[in-house]
Amino acid sequence: MSVERGDLVPPAEHAGASAALSRARSHLLALQSPHGWWKGDLETNVTMDAEDLMLRAFLGNLETEDAAASARWIRSQQREDGTWANFFGGPGDLSTTVEAYIALRIAGDTPSEPHMALASRFVRERGGLEASRVFTRIWLALFGLWSWDELPALPPELILLPARIPLNVYDFGCWARQTVVALTIVAAYRPARALPFAIDELRTGRRPSRPRPSLRDWKGRFTLLDRVLHGYERLAARRLVRSTVREAALAAAERWVVRRQEADGGWGGIQPPWVYSILALHLRGYALDHPVIARAFEGLEGFTIRRDATRMLEACQSPVWDTALATIALSDAGVAPDDERLVRAATWLLGEEVRVRGDWAVRRPDVPTGGWSFEFANDNYPDVDDTAEVVMALRRVALPDASAVDAAVARGVAWLEGMVSSDGAWGAFDADNMRQILYQLPFSDFGAVIDPPSADVTAHAIEMLSDERGADPERIRRAVAWLREAQEPDGAWYGRWGVNYVYGTGAVVPALVAAGTDPDDPAVRRAVAFLEAHQNDDGGWGEDIRSYDDPTLRGEGVSTASQTAWALLALVSAGEAAGAAARRGVAFLATTQRADGNWDEPWYTGTGFPGDFYINYGLYRLCFPVTALGRWLRAVRPGGEAPEVASALPHAPDRAATPDAAAEQDAADGPRDGAPGRARSSRRRRSSGTSEADA
Repeated sequence: MSVERGDLVPPAEHAGASAALSRARSHLLALQSPHGWWKGDLETNVTMDAEDLMLRAFLGNLETEDAAASARWIRSQQREDGTWANFFGGPGDLSTTVEAYIALRIAGDTPSEPHMALASRFVRERGGLEASRVFTRIWLALFGLWSWDELPALPPELILLPARIPLNVYDFGCWARQTVVALTIVAAYRPARALPFAIDELRTGRRPSRPRPSLRDWKGRFTLLDRVLHGYERLAARRLVRSTVREAALAAAERWVVRRQEADGGWGGIQPPWVYSILALHLRGYALDHPVIARAFEGLEGFTIRRDATRMLEACQSPVWDTALATIALSDAGVAPDDERLVRAATWLLGEEVRVRGDWAVRRPDVPTGGWSFEFANDNYPDVDDTAEVVMALRRVALPDASAVDAAVARGVAWLEGMVSSDGAWGAFDADNMRQILYQLPFSDFGAVIDPPSADVTAHAIEMLSDERGADPERIRRAVAWLREAQEPDGAWYGRWGVNYVYGTGAVVPALVAAGTDPDDPAVRRAVAFLEAHQNDDGGWGEDIRSYDDPTLRGEGVSTASQTAWALLALVSAGEAAGAAARRGVAFLATTQRADGNWDEPWYTGTGFPGDFYINYGLYRLCFPVTALGRWLRAVRPGGEAPEVASALPHAPDRAATPDAAAEQDAADGPRDGAPGRARSSRRRRSSGTSEADA
């Protein structure tokens, strides 16, 4: 049973939490861009940097200074055993180590150097190049280090399949779709540009195992299909069919790629399709100074973080997401709705609304445009998660033009409701994107390739819709029922886009309560029990990324600020703010906070592809604790008063307040202040739309 507000919580605990909140709030406010947005660094693994280096080596535009700076970053991330991991504290990963090794060879490192010898030994012990993932072997093939005949077939004719035919490009999740279409062009040309060195030290001589062709299951059927397609590829390579179907497919794929270039020069705001689209268009004859390619490289520079003589490439950027989370956090922390800093943030968010029809319209042609995406420029792929959080953020701010907010919110709600899948829940980018057989395709070894509904995205949608008078109550009811069915036996929910069961549970419980579920409901009680059972001795919560693969690690791991905050959000919503678990969690945040108001968090708590690709969001360690502390203080204060905002808070960001704050602000400011917003406005005036005809 929940504990009544204010019981058992001494004033001293209020004071400690209030002081921690005040410091964190000040730090977060100091990181705001003058244009209103927030953006934390987004750190992933070094394949981003390695592939950027390999791309430029392939194209012949690798600058010596950039290569040296990228190499310094890659070396700085090498583990003591000579390997590279996919996340902080993780084990060495074979494919990541192979790509990092080749990149360092390109930058001038030699096999005999100790750090390289350690890496090559690990690669051989793990099966060598022969055991690496398909995408790594594609890079090897680009340099003539692997045979294209030994890679799964990726025919460009895939683009000619209508959306109603299985295995068409719209069956893939948007991130995979953009990557696959570009790669079909690359694979059709089968280029090989030799490097000035061999990498025999990474080979074992053992041929990679292949599944036996069979008609008994989908994997066997696709293996047979792959053999047929390889025969077709040999004909195409001899130009026996190049003048007919193949040329039509290549031209269609080229048009598809070019049409989806965003205002910032990228594709989908993420690294993989960006890199492979550049390669594809180059092979189609686009020179490096062609406007499309020139914009692409200019945009990549905006994703580059240069610090301490190193060069790191972000896999993505999250300003819309970060700004929505920061706005909600500051509101929960007691910043007034009409505060000019929140007004600037909300005004910027309004300008980021997506008003063009993207790929989502192929499956939902009758849904009106609206919603928000993750990045500065990604009009083709708004997503449900960002739309839900932005709407909730906008509702926290008193903008002068309330009618503009109401109109944008109404469009966002209508778009989000239209993107619900047939089972009543939401995926991130597409509706009913659930064709599981795609995982049986021979080249699908690089992570998630579809975008099915998830508990965390559905929870955020419910939480937002529950506060909107015009929302469809039947959609909310069906979504709540879906969440109840998705609850794990131990009371948790799986976290698709955050690590992992702590994230899923932290998202779902507030949503259920917002939708009218009683805090004493058995589903909520089971969730509380799960969180209480997995609280660490230090009072915090943490979950190892390997819980995606190892069930024994569910809810287990080193305590982090972001994961502790997620657990607190669930406990406060469940009426447990004054309980022992929540109070210990608050104490953990207060005692581990840095003097500048932030928290140290090298652990990755964001998820790209469960089991394969993870993210360290630079602002998670700050936004979520601010939200959690603000809501906890509101819940335990007598009468539920909001936390007080200290009058000494700065009225505007002071970029030189401290060296750390200035450095973080410089990272947050991005490449060109204000430019992304202007570019998006001009992009939206096109409003050309996307339909099945694009294929």
